[in-house]
This record gives sequence, structure tokens and C-alpha cells, in this order.
Amino acid sequence: MALITTAVFLQSFGQRGFNDYVPYNGTDLGVTYTPQQTTFKVWSPAAETIRLKLYPDGYKSRAKKEVTFIKGDKNVFTATLMGDNKNLYYTYQIKTKGKWLSEVPDVYANAVGVNGKRGMIVDLKSTNPANWQADKSANYGFNMKDAIIYELHVRDATIYTKAKHKGKFLGLTQTGLKNSKGQAVGLDHLKQLGVTHVQLLPSYDFFTVDETIKNNTQYNWGYDPLNYNVPEGSYSTNALDGNVRIKEFKQLIQTLHKNGINVIMDVVYNHTMFAEESYFNQLVPGYYYRQKADGTLSDASGCGNETASDRAMFRKYMLESVLHWVNEYHIDGFRFDLMAIHDIKTMNEISAALYKIKPNIVLLGEGWTSGSSPLPDEEKCLKRNAQKLNGIAVFSDDIRDAQKGSVFDAKDSGFISGKLLPKTIESIKFGLIGGGQHPQINYSNINYSTAPYTNTPQQLISYSECHDNNTLWDRMLNSNPNATNQKMRQMQLMSLSIILTGQGVPFIHAGQEMARTKFGVENSYKSPDSINAINWERKYDYKEIVAKTTELIALRKAHAGFRLGNAALVAKHVVFLDADPEIILMQIKDAPNEKWKNIFVVYNVSPNNFKYRVEETKKIKVQFESTPGAEIINNTLVAKSMQCVIFTVE
Repeated sequence: MALITTAVFLQSFGQRGFNDYVPYNGTDLGVTYTPQQTTFKVWSPAAETIRLKLYPDGYKSRAKKEVTFIKGDKNVFTATLMGDNKNLYYTYQIKTKGKWLSEVPDVYANAVGVNGKRGMIVDLKSTNPANWQADKSANYGFNMKDAIIYELHVRDATIYTKAKHKGKFLGLTQTGLKNSKGQAVGLDHLKQLGVTHVQLLPSYDFFTVDETIKNNTQYNWGYDPLNYNVPEGSYSTNALDGNVRIKEFKQLIQTLHKNGINVIMDVVYNHTMFAEESYFNQLVPGYYYRQKADGTLSDASGCGNETASDRAMFRKYMLESVLHWVNEYHIDGFRFDLMAIHDIKTMNEISAALYKIKPNIVLLGEGWTSGSSPLPDEEKCLKRNAQKLNGIAVFSDDIRDAQKGSVFDAKDSGFISGKLLPKTIESIKFGLIGGGQHPQINYSNINYSTAPYTNTPQQLISYSECHDNNTLWDRMLNSNPNATNQKMRQMQLMSLSIILTGQGVPFIHAGQEMARTKFGVENSYKSPDSINAINWERKYDYKEIVAKTTELIALRKAHAGFRLGNAALVAKHVVFLDADPEIILMQIKDAPNEKWKNIFVVYNVSPNNFKYRVEETKKIKVQFESTPGAEIINNTLVAKSMQCVIFTVE
């Protein structure tokens, strides 16, 4: 057996004109199971022949049977097994240029054995939990503008709790969990907080964690894709049985839905864990990856390779994969890692297909790459091209770094820590209106943008921290080493206030509401639980931040003025008032469907108090204050230093 190496790429496959490969339009690639027969289909223009190997288990056994595929039209090879072959495991192996390449599972596999090295013939209906057919998305009368997203790693959520299945899919289904102070943790905490969506870090089958080790302490975020269409085995109670991970992931989704929470999957179609030796590459050498002009692999992902979404069969693969997760698992949305590696046409086809079958789908992605790509910039899903995307939101690094400072400089400060420069303040305003066209925004004075890039505010993801880089708390410690604990708490709350009162879609990193720390570790993708796990004791230690975040979420859900969802409405109804040049005062006036007709939000991070006086015939009422101390004196609202105050004037 042989691997396809870079040398072979250069000599045989690089720049060979993959567009000449005739694509297959059918939707039956992979395994089609019935109790009467099982059919296998593989698309491989490079193959001279393909053999199917069958195994009694997914790990150590020797092949019990070998079958040769029959080549048909459009480079599709087919093999059929008669009888009921449920729960047998299988691999494919192609012969090309007279050489047998490595034995690999099917890239379309819907079930796999331990560590994802063998596919499994599965009866998906048998993996459905009780009442699965009745499961549906949580009903919010939902629109993208209504989403409040909470990014969570499956293991982090419960590994430091008394859950029966710590760190597993089932751990997050358990209710009644408490910290030492008797406060709700895990699922019950998510319900109390009021978020609408949980965005799960990669939960498909990834490479790094060895699933053969029971209760393995090995840790990874999961951005090392192996089998895209199968849940991760280390999150199941039994990775040796390919059925278990499927059923338990469905149970998690069903439980979250029952508790009013929708589920977004973090998907990483932009690269694979392996390049030359990947499953894709051993079945269709070179085709699924982009190459540079010299034929070597391009690496816009920073992980050794990048996939080629602009080639027909990988575009088809991505589309069929997300449809599988929606149709089979009832997933409610997708976050696309390094989405700018993908082309606009592919992402819009995905969007159109998903909105057609699930109108409340949530789609978002990173509008950047980690390196250069041969795909032309005008075809990439870059942040600046967001207006070309249909129903897909992009993360705003503008508002992220305006709040805390450049992500590339750990000592840099931002708005919440008192860097009150015109560029910083203007970037916050730009984020508050959702990144679109607004008459009061000076687009020459934004962090990383010179023009509006969204069609609607619901195309902008407003955030200050995520799994990447330092947590906000750690970052503020780095850039403000002399700050008191009280000042740290005020900065944390100011950031959450900005995120939850702006017109973009709010995004909260799990534990941000309790000042989550990773003890200064910036890139914790493989750090141990002691760094990554959510420390639920901090819910008590920082209970006022938890309480204020919960209050802000409830206010946002109750008031349409904070989520207008339309750029023209934002331009009409959201106004920035003249105030101290170091203070942002936003008014939401006469917004449709809003019971508060005159909403004001002041973000005061200056060292001084801020005063806003109204006429004697008007009445001011404070509706929210991030920290105590706001006052109304003689029809004048006084907002203290480091306060976000929401007030109404009637």
C-alpha cells in the first residue's frame, strides 16, 4: 500500500485539470442500507479499481470478506451486499497508476468504528431516541435577529460537575446539577441565563483524542476533522459501538430543544487533519484540495492544507453534509470555521438549501483565512464580501478589538479599558448599528473596515471573546495589570452590555458571564481540563455579572428596539447623540413593535460622571444599570464612571 505524497502530487496529479473530472449528481454516494441489501457507491475518477473490505468490529479484527466494485457511469463505482449486514464495519481501497493506496473509510460514512478508522453499516432509524420524530427546534417565532448565541465545548460544560457522564453528550442532558453553593450548573444554568442557541465546538468525529482509552483525559477543541458526518466518539459512553455516539448526540439535541435551546454546530470544512494521507486524498488523489501554481498544497487554513469548495464534488460534499446534520440530527445552524477559504457560490447554495427546509436556520462564519489562497479574493467569503452572502452572518473583529484592543497585541487596550480614541469609539458605534450603512458613522475611522459590509444587522456577529485567544478576563489582566478586581468586573460587564444592546447578533463565550479564566493560556486547544473546564464555582464568586447578563438577555428578548433586523430601520431609529466625546450615548427612538418609545443607552467608560437632562414635562426611568449607582437628580440622569445605563424618557 502507498500514500499519495507531495512528490506524487507534483509528478502525477498537481495541475492536471481536475475540472475535467465528470461530477456525479446523484445523492446516493456512500452507503444505502436496507435489511435486504446494502449498496456502496464511490466517486473516484482516478481509480482503476476499488475493493471493499468488511470487518466484524471497528477496531482490531481482520477482514472477513473482500468485494470488488463495479465501475459505472460518471466515475461511480458500486458494490452490493445481499442480506442484512447492519453493524458490519468496512473500508475502501483504490488502485491507481498500478498502486494500491491506503485503506480508508468512506468519506460519506454516517457511522464509524473507534477512532474513525472504519466506516460502519448503520440503520439510522434504530439510533433514534424515543419520540425523536416529534423533536423540533425550540420555538421563538424565530428570526436570526432574535438569536443569542452561547459558544460551548461539550467536555468543558460538565467535566467539573457531579454529572453521571462527565464531559459527554449525556452529561449536558442532565438536570439538577449544582455547584458547592447550590447554584444551578450545566444545562440548568443555560436555561436560567436565557440564551437561545448553544453553539457546540466541533462535535463531529475528530482525530486527536484516542477513543480506545476509557475516561481519557486527553483534550482537544476538535478543529482536526476526520469524519465529517459522524459524531465524536470520545463524547459518547461507548466509542466501540458506532451506534452509541449517534443516539447520544441525538439525545443531547432533543434535550436542548425540550429546554428551549437550539443547537448550532461548529463545522470545519476548510481543511482536514491529514493532507496527503487523508481519506479524501486516498480516494480521489489531489482533487479535494487546492494547489499552488507549483502543484504543492495551498495552506490558507494554517493547518497544512485547504479544501477546494469551488470544485464541484467538494461543493456537493459540503452541501450534502450539512443537509445530513439537519435532516438526521435536527441541527439548527452552522458556524463555518475560516469561512473565507470557501467560495461565495458554495456558501450561497448551502444557505438556499438550508433556508428552504429550515427557515429558522442560523448561519455564521469567520470572514477571514489564516493564510493566502489561490481562490481570488472576490470569490472568497471574506468579511468585506458579506453583502454578497445570503442569510449568512460574519464575525466582527472591528467591535471585538475596539472593546479590548488588538487580538495581535496582548498589552493593547480598548474602549472598555479606557482607550478613548476616535477610532476606538467609532468602531464601537459601527458594531452597535450592525456593520451596515448609517448616516452617523465615519467609515474612514473604523478599526479594519472602510465601508459598511452587511446588508442587515443580523449579518454581524457581535462578540468580545470566543474559544480562540485569551478570555476577556485574562486579556484585561494582561493589558491592565494594575486594575482592581472591582474595575475588572466593571470592564467585563461593560463588554457584555455592548454585545447585548447592539443591533448585531450577540455571541457569548461559555463562562464569560462568570469572568471565565484560562489562567493566561491564550491558545488552549489541547490544554488539560484544569485550563479549559468551566469552573462553576465562579458563578458564585461573580454572581453579580451572571445576574446582570441574565437581566440584559431578558431585556433584549423583551424589547424589539434592540433587534430591529433591518438596516433601513436601524438608520432611521438608532441615533447617536452629542455628548462628551469620550462617551457613547445611543438613542432608539419610535422603533416599530417597541413598547418603550424612547430608549437611551449610555456607555460611560470615562473617569467622569455623565449627565443627561430632560425637560420638566418628561420622566426618566432607569431600566438597567451594569453596576449600581446611577441616579436621577432634578430630571437629570447621572451615569457613573464605568457604567452602562439603559433608561427611558416618556
